[in-house]
Amino acid sequence: MIFIGIALVVAVGLALLISADAGSMVGLTQAQTAQLVPLLVILIVIAGGVFTRRRKASELMGSVLLWVGIFGVAALTYAYRDELTNVAARVAGEFRPEVAVVDAEQGLATFRRGMGGHFEINATVNGHTTPMIFDTGASAVVLTIADAEAAGIDTDGLAFTIPVSTANGTGRAARVRLDRIEVGGIVRERVVAFVTEGGALETSLLGMTFLETLSRYSVTQNSLELQD
Repeated sequence: MIFIGIALVVAVGLALLISADAGSMVGLTQAQTAQLVPLLVILIVIAGGVFTRRRKASELMGSVLLWVGIFGVAALTYAYRDELTNVAARVAGEFRPEVAVVDAEQGLATFRRGMGGHFEINATVNGHTTPMIFDTGASAVVLTIADAEAAGIDTDGLAFTIPVSTANGTGRAARVRLDRIEVGGIVRERVVAFVTEGGALETSLLGMTFLETLSRYSVTQNSLELQD
């Protein structure tokens, strides 16, 4: 019971600190500090169950330090949750470079360079996930015929009359307009694109008809940034 009483006293003390915005000293807002009060009370009550047992002084001190450490880690994790989320996303990007690390507030999508040396991107074309390669040398978004069909484009009615040069040599393409394309949370509609004949292209390309609509795109040694 004594620890429940202590928990209530601590909760009242924290409530007074919240009113003075004491949480700002550790980077917390008043609302965030208030949300920590129930957590602290719960931890103290749980710890009370440990302390009420008869233990040696060394064991008791060890338990105290353990719970102080647990609460400290919980508080720091909560206070820096946004930064930790960004770190986790950055680590995930190293393992899945085709998936964007998105900063929604800035409208920024960041991709890591893939093992093959290219920036491989998972775009969404007309609701279909389409693997693409970032290519400023492509004058337009270019789809393989398979990706075009998966995106719901009727390729049977296309006229492949535009000569194009690809890594596989020369070929022909048809001009289309994509209803919707999304890359890393950045959405564009009615984007001009080309669809190549079968075998002319192995992977679709994210070219200039999308890139030129951005406010900025930049490439560093191992990262690509696209800004809405």
